Amino acid sequence: MRRRAAVLCGAAVVMAAGLTAVPAEAGAPRAADTAHTADTPRAAEPAWRKCPTKGYPTLQCASVEVPLDHADPGGRKITLALSRVPHTAKKYQGPLLVNPGGPGGSGLTLAGFVAASLPAEVAAQYDVIGFDPRGAGASRPALDCRPAHFAPVRPDPVPATPAVERANLARAKSFAESCGRKHPDLLPYIDTVSAARDLDVVRRALGAKRINYFGYSYGTYLGAVYAKLFPERVRRLVLDSVVDPTEVWYDANLNQDRAFNDRHRAFMAWVARHDARYRLGTDPEKVEAEWYAMRAALKEKPAGGTVGAAELEDTYLPGGYYNGYWPYLAEAFAAYANDGDTEPLIEAYENFGATDASGDNGYSIYTAVECRDALWPRDWEQWRKDNWEAYERAPFMTWNNAWYNAPCAFWPTGSLRPVRVVNGGLPPALLFQATHDAATPYRGAVAVHHLLARSRLVVEQGGGNHGVTLSGNDCLDRHLAAYLRDGTVPRGGRGEADASCAALPDPKPLTSRAVPATARGATLHGLLGFRG
Repeated sequence: MRRRAAVLCGAAVVMAAGLTAVPAEAGAPRAADTAHTADTPRAAEPAWRKCPTKGYPTLQCASVEVPLDHADPGGRKITLALSRVPHTAKKYQGPLLVNPGGPGGSGLTLAGFVAASLPAEVAAQYDVIGFDPRGAGASRPALDCRPAHFAPVRPDPVPATPAVERANLARAKSFAESCGRKHPDLLPYIDTVSAARDLDVVRRALGAKRINYFGYSYGTYLGAVYAKLFPERVRRLVLDSVVDPTEVWYDANLNQDRAFNDRHRAFMAWVARHDARYRLGTDPEKVEAEWYAMRAALKEKPAGGTVGAAELEDTYLPGGYYNGYWPYLAEAFAAYANDGDTEPLIEAYENFGATDASGDNGYSIYTAVECRDALWPRDWEQWRKDNWEAYERAPFMTWNNAWYNAPCAFWPTGSLRPVRVVNGGLPPALLFQATHDAATPYRGAVAVHHLLARSRLVVEQGGGNHGVTLSGNDCLDRHLAAYLRDGTVPRGGRGEADASCAALPDPKPLTSRAVPATARGATLHGLLGFRG
């Protein structure tokens, strides 16, 4: 497992001085911790089988049936795919369910990653449980509304002419209509509340009275919703890169636009600082102008007939999630801008931007959940007004993001109301957040910190990565390990955060121009995917 180099943390996070312990729950679970009650009967126990991978040799797989409609528990059933790295220690702390976000991200491999990345003595005390949410990945039935929806070359995302806007609108409408035709029986039940209720079926199938939960990105919202519905069934709750539940989902996407633009400009400044390598100038604004000149050229002549303006934005969007991708993206940028060489750019698109069949499924779940979870404007005039206003301040991905979400303007189901996740009935929850995260901006973590009584917020100061634990920052990982080991949390702070860690240093340029096919690798960020 490749890990980013760790850095020293600030004095504010010295373990002996900055942490307090909540009552530990050591040893094997009490009978009450594994019992089921008459009102929540135990589901069928999963039949675990070996499904090892090269990286995760102890991984096991199983499945569990859940009601399609939880209001009709005796009705139609669907199947969730599960994975597990079983505990090996005498001290057993129960199941730790992990989710990578999305909506629609597969969590099967994440279980192996989390178990391998935690300190061995901590991971050994848990059954680390991954799962594919309803409709996603290996769960059945799986949604695939419109295969190859992102096949290149797509229309320019910026609707500078009525014809371009009509072309993009036609794609969004076609996706929504196709989803309605193919999955009319499933779409009313693909939403966060249904997914959270699925987790409680998994809990019962595992024979646990309570679960531990560790979610990234959208997985933080799923975890907060589960905790709202079943507060007495939460033992420990870790939320990393926190969704603002007060902005689900239209406003959240508009706020992402500004944050991603800031991260893209940070990338441009990094390229400028390394002018000796990239030869694009030392002025970040001029480097940015070069990038937009590349975009304009690719709009007229896509690289290799594959990478147009939309595909270029798809390729560079991951740089807003993870600084570690910057050297690969910079090499492709410099090769095109300086030498007219399109091969590194095409390779970067294939590594970072292209969508395969699993991506088609992930996008289908993403739209199904977000469009169903909350109200979206059905009047395109509102979208046009809001996104042009956002574009004036944040041109990098505003319109790309708008078209990504635009099927919600035409979605074939009605919408639910977002869950109000305010919660005073939980044990101390632990939140992690980078101050410059683009996908889930910092203010969302502060909002959830206030909504979850007794929660603690650990901040990566100056960090821009999305998903900060188990990514190489030893300071953050010590907080995570202490919490999972015995419930230790930072003492409550007087400001917004209860503890802080220094961010990892920016990456160094590559020594070779080639963009390796393993650029995404098996890192956490390759597992999390993008968009949420």
